[in-house]
Amino acid sequence: MCFARSSRSTIERRPTLSARMSEIEEFTENFQKNNANYRLVNGRIEIPVVVNVLYKTAAENISLAQIQSQIDVLNKDFNATNTDYNQVPALFSGVKANVGITFVLDQVVRKATTKSSWGTRDAMKKNNQGGLAPITPTTKMNLWVCTIGGGILGYAQFPGGSSATDGVVCDSRYFGTTGTATFPFNLGRTATHEVGHWMNLRHIWGDATCGSDLVADTPTHNTANYCVPTYPHLSTCSGTPVEMTMNYMDYTDDRGMYMFSLGQKSRMDAVFAVGGSRASFRN
Repeated sequence: MCFARSSRSTIERRPTLSARMSEIEEFTENFQKNNANYRLVNGRIEIPVVVNVLYKTAAENISLAQIQSQIDVLNKDFNATNTDYNQVPALFSGVKANVGITFVLDQVVRKATTKSSWGTRDAMKKNNQGGLAPITPTTKMNLWVCTIGGGILGYAQFPGGSSATDGVVCDSRYFGTTGTATFPFNLGRTATHEVGHWMNLRHIWGDATCGSDLVADTPTHNTANYCVPTYPHLSTCSGTPVEMTMNYMDYTDDRGMYMFSLGQKSRMDAVFAVGGSRASFRN
């Protein structure tokens, strides 16, 4: 049986945010052309992670071991130490990337709730709606774990949005590799995908038929891929390229995604560079 990954990543179209995202995109393009002008401080980024757990049932109040398993997955996936990294096909071996960003669990905050599901309108991030407000979001990545509902595995806020809602949300059934983690989304890749959005990565199909993800070294995809497509999976877009279905920014099952590209790494580097939209994390 094939299960559909459902993810929602927040790109609101308010005029002020749209303008801010255009500025971020211009900065990203300039960074990619000449990143010597935007060197990272100390060459590496280490991100403290605050995990906010909202629970109604005992199962939703996930264990520290499950939380740490997700941090471990992020560190492997963003540093090319995941065991399936060696499965990247030869066709893409020249562009597979070690992003070189590490994650450290800073603190876990827990709150009991009467809500059965939270939806995707950021209620879980607001104290006055029964949720938990983000903790120092300009220097710590906040990650909310709760029951989202509606078949949504997770969603993220792109750079440029309000700090009051900044971060990543994951359903507790698709978080980490143990406890409530549920097949086929039980390898922690929902968070890897959503953190990619938080670092300014788009879906690999560009959210349109044969759309653009603004990355030069990822092939043009017809649309999202699901389950674990048999390689090679050909696109019918111009040039009929082999699709990079194993990229974290597609919609395949957790076991079917295991790489970022060098172009995606460059986009992520740009948000943390001097002058970048998440430069505050350098310190």
